[in-house]
Amino acid sequence: MKPGARDPLDSATLRKSRGAFFTPPAIASFVVNWAVRSPDEEILEPSAGDAEFLVHAVARLQDLGVSAPHVHGVELHDFSAQIGAQRVAEAGGTVEMTVADFFDTGLAPRYSAVVGNPPFIRFQDFAGDARAKARSAALRGGVALSGLASSWAAFTVHGALNLCPGGRLGFVLPAELLHANYASPVRRFLFANFAQVDLVLFEERVFDEAETEAVLLLADGYGGSTDHARIRQVPTAAALSLEMPSAATWAPADPAAKWSGSTVSPEAAGLYAKLILDGSFSALKDWGKTTLGMVTGNNKYFALSPGRVAELGLPKNEVLKVSPPGSSHLRGLELSGRALTELGRTGKRTMLFRPPGEPSDAARAYIALGEADGVDTAYKCRVRKDWWRVPLVSRADLLLTYMNADTPRLTTNTAGALHLNSVHGVYLSPAHRALAREILPVAALNSVTMLGAEFTGRAYGGGMLKMEPGEADLWALPSPSAVLEARDALLAIRPQVAGKLRTGKVLEAAKLVDDVLLVRALGMRRPEVAEIRAARNALAGRREARSRRGSN
Repeated sequence: MKPGARDPLDSATLRKSRGAFFTPPAIASFVVNWAVRSPDEEILEPSAGDAEFLVHAVARLQDLGVSAPHVHGVELHDFSAQIGAQRVAEAGGTVEMTVADFFDTGLAPRYSAVVGNPPFIRFQDFAGDARAKARSAALRGGVALSGLASSWAAFTVHGALNLCPGGRLGFVLPAELLHANYASPVRRFLFANFAQVDLVLFEERVFDEAETEAVLLLADGYGGSTDHARIRQVPTAAALSLEMPSAATWAPADPAAKWSGSTVSPEAAGLYAKLILDGSFSALKDWGKTTLGMVTGNNKYFALSPGRVAELGLPKNEVLKVSPPGSSHLRGLELSGRALTELGRTGKRTMLFRPPGEPSDAARAYIALGEADGVDTAYKCRVRKDWWRVPLVSRADLLLTYMNADTPRLTTNTAGALHLNSVHGVYLSPAHRALAREILPVAALNSVTMLGAEFTGRAYGGGMLKMEPGEADLWALPSPSAVLEARDALLAIRPQVAGKLRTGKVLEAAKLVDDVLLVRALGMRRPEVAEIRAARNALAGRREARSRRGSN
């Protein structure tokens, strides 16, 4: 049975009246592949139509090793339900298809994935018993919808209420989710009930019959909560990929506020997407692996200045070189051995107390001092066999700043210092190690990567931009091939870039890199670079402005 088969008595007008718009396979496949992650998933498609999502769910479960997948659907239109059931059977699965209004089915919070394309019926066509049932269903989730709400709003809430804890909601929704006033309580509901909310926008219309743009809602971790949504933008449904980097992070003071303000100009978003799709920029994980630093349990105790080490009389073999707590010293291109020594001379804590074996008398005295101060009672300390022996990490090739007032920085760790959890370590793949250690910190100071940081990271108090390892993995950096192409030119400007950074002129340093990498190596036009730069500055400005408003 072909998808989208039509009842001869079912007209386009009737389909529109019940909000039925058939979903392109590429979109259904993407949503299902995101939502279904293990062979024991319970999957529901409300408003199943011809079961496009369920057909892809069957295929996904088969890929996960399920020989005879069983899925669930609800569909109001009997003919569509029959087609859907037949299509699921032809795909090799079975379906429990309920022919009913989804709002009449009650709640069954057992599903790990609820996926689909809810009906889009505008408020003027959504009246009587249908509206009353929808509003009643939304109220079960604590969402009071106004009389202007379209049908999808209640579907979103009711769909979420059928999830088990930790479940995932993958819906195709109208872009009204982002900006309509009536969608305000739905936006608040999503933030309050999911640990992660992702949105995917399209540059081109993907539903020819619909009168509005579409957005994909990917809400993960039902039962949790979040303070931000991650927003991505792609040209068309064909560009959808689970490996897409985030395109923006929106953390509104009021979750019910319009989300559309988080997006950048269509021109900047299009340029950014093109650079990702054509391979000029790729995720940091293509260069190597990002990890958290060491968790000592008490940095003030374990990280010592050279002067303090001498005062305590600790032998050299009982301390290790460490990047001092914090990251203010990692605003240049390199942490050299000479720079680390100079930091130590100024009193920075560049030594880690870490006896390798039986402690010396001086170490035992310091351990006793820690016990007198209760350091050993901290959770990370008391769960160790020897509370004073910090678990080590390998020495990273690059250090990545974790909290940033301007933009994340990569620094080459030529000092071979260990790193604490105030920064991240980047462990480069052997194929890229020499090139990345030499020049990636310079190449990363370009406006595209700085815009990507605003997209991928998240705004925190004080206007800081925070980057977790999982987010850093998706941070868009120039691809290895692009960096190799621009290597000689980047090396030539490295001293100038370093000089700008020493005086805090980050944006001037970025302009130097933009000219070499984006314009000369990648062939971008200067107006295009200016568009990207303006988008980054706008997002950073909003982040800083939110901080100023919060402090008033």
